[in-house]
Amino acid sequence: MNVVLMGPPGAGKGTQAELIKNEYPIPHISTGDMFREAVSQGTELGKEAKKYMDAGQLVPDQVTIGIVRERLAQPDCKKGFLLDGFPRTTVQAQALDEVLEESGRRIEAVINIDVPSGVLIERMSGRVTCRECKAVYNVHSNPPQQRGVCDHCGGELIQRSDDQGETVARRLDVYLEQTNPLLDYYQQRDMLYNIDGNRATRAVYADVKTILEKLQ
Repeated sequence: MNVVLMGPPGAGKGTQAELIKNEYPIPHISTGDMFREAVSQGTELGKEAKKYMDAGQLVPDQVTIGIVRERLAQPDCKKGFLLDGFPRTTVQAQALDEVLEESGRRIEAVINIDVPSGVLIERMSGRVTCRECKAVYNVHSNPPQQRGVCDHCGGELIQRSDDQGETVARRLDVYLEQTNPLLDYYQQRDMLYNIDGNRATRAVYADVKTILEKLQ
């Protein structure tokens, strides 16, 4: 099964990806992971991407798509993959279609976790992360046992700058502006599945699993 997982920041996409990875024999591939792997392996495209990353710039589509092509050609993707964070634009989606077509494959489902903006802002503004082990909590819905202290390692819990008030709202605006055309692209191709993400994790995953079971 070849699946793209989408959803705005704070929608619970990472949690759902972890559940999928634990149950299905396909790799979870995030954009960040792909970049880091290409850089650590010292591939030509990895070296090119590193130049932009070190300068704090966005990696151009041409380089990103090349890295995606390299990653999807690896043996662990033979039975399928779960793409997370790519594509982000219709240009990238069209390029992904072309990459997959080269090997006789295609995207089979695009799962979009949909959550109202007000709920997302509340979730993200309440999110804190352990400075040491990177465990994530939410002061509203999943608080640590002791305020400001990680349950797992005792590390200090901090709030990322991009999880604060106005920054959160701007992140969501940018996300929606960028991805709405992408959702339309997949909707027109009958690949898009919208899931209500404003529910308990397991309820959301039950719907995700129903979609994935149809692909097997």
